[in-house]
Amino acid sequence: MKEFVHYSVMARECIEALAIDPNGIYVDATLGGGGHSSLIAEKLQNGLLIGIDQDRDAIAAASARLAPYGNRFKAVKSNFSALRSVMEEEGISAIDGILFDLGVSSFQLDEESRGFSYRFDAPLDMRMDRDNPLDAYQVVNTYSKEQLTEILYRYGEERMSPRIAAAICRQREKAPIETTGQLVKIIEKVFPPKDRYGNKHPAKRSFQALRIEVNGELRILEQSIRDAVDLLKPGGRIAVMTFHSLEDRIVKNVFADLATGCICDKNLPICVCGRKPVIRQVTHKPITAAENELAENNRSKPAKLRVAEKRSML
Repeated sequence: MKEFVHYSVMARECIEALAIDPNGIYVDATLGGGGHSSLIAEKLQNGLLIGIDQDRDAIAAASARLAPYGNRFKAVKSNFSALRSVMEEEGISAIDGILFDLGVSSFQLDEESRGFSYRFDAPLDMRMDRDNPLDAYQVVNTYSKEQLTEILYRYGEERMSPRIAAAICRQREKAPIETTGQLVKIIEKVFPPKDRYGNKHPAKRSFQALRIEVNGELRILEQSIRDAVDLLKPGGRIAVMTFHSLEDRIVKNVFADLATGCICDKNLPICVCGRKPVIRQVTHKPITAAENELAENNRSKPAKLRVAEKRSML
């Protein structure tokens, strides 16, 4: 296995967004290789950082990287959808800040055996948590044509989804589709020759869709953000970095909802709903990577960072 290396996208912007209290309690909900976490931990004095990740390789790499910070850091193997239970187990009732760096890590993309990338021929896997019973092989070989079409369209925004799903089903009738390379060839043949080459690989959207389905990425996102905001102390910050429009739309909508106060009919003389805004949006438009970072790492290009602060409920 390769060394777990992950470029920390918008590292400076993420740390500034959290407005770190040296004595506060922070959560890195997507620990990865520990890049963002190491920057948080170095700002802590008597504070604590909890790093959560479902990938045991990430846990091992980040634990080694952050070992010098001693009891200021603790890694927990879990999914951020279990944030509430993780905090309960750690005896933590409120936090000062939380960071979500969503999507797949550079390591996971570049580690051929994980099957995330259309650039390599590897077993169809795509699991962030390798204890997950559902993998890409099962999705590709057992989901109905209708299910595949829906997944490819909803999670990949793939306009060719009906034709790709049909091609997959025809091929698997002959023999199971076992590798990413086999799947790429099936997808490529669906596209006209002029669309098979260029800036976007024809399999890019389909691989994104399958990865999201395998890991349940969008299903858990909204509730996880709401749970995180509930756990924040007044004045605490939440920073969420997304890498495609589907994620960003969810974050944008949840933040907008949590920042909304009274929803009564405007014709009523007084508010009767009693609804108060829970957060203040620090960023009304998402932060994107600076030009110097884009020149260094093109994977930063689609990243969008949204930040909010918990309001006092008094």
